[in-house]
Amino acid sequence: MNALALLAPLFLIFEIWQLVMCERYLGIKQIARGSDPREMGPSEPVSFLWTFTIALYAMWTLALLATPGTRGPAAGLVVTTLVGYAFRRNCGLNRVLIILTFEGSIRIVFVGALAFAAWRRL
Repeated sequence: MNALALLAPLFLIFEIWQLVMCERYLGIKQIARGSDPREMGPSEPVSFLWTFTIALYAMWTLALLATPGTRGPAAGLVVTTLVGYAFRRNCGLNRVLIILTFEGSIRIVFVGALAFAAWRRL
């Protein structure tokens, strides 16, 4: 395992944070209220941090694809993200939370497995 795989716990925390944020802005209470999450989005600093971390996460995943020993989980992350995006793009707002929850859970499994393998080999 290389040093890139040792960053997996940080991205595992980010994945869990994303699930919490999705529930906050797209959750059952928001659906019941009939509110549009685009009208009540997060503050500027939170939006910046979230976007910046997503960009880092994407670069990290692509770097893992180029590294032997981490290609499997990295490919799983890429495929899960692409399939999840395709489903989210073609469904209504009330189904996005369900898809994001499944997608996030699958990504947590991949990142968690990568983190476990990397830290176990230290």
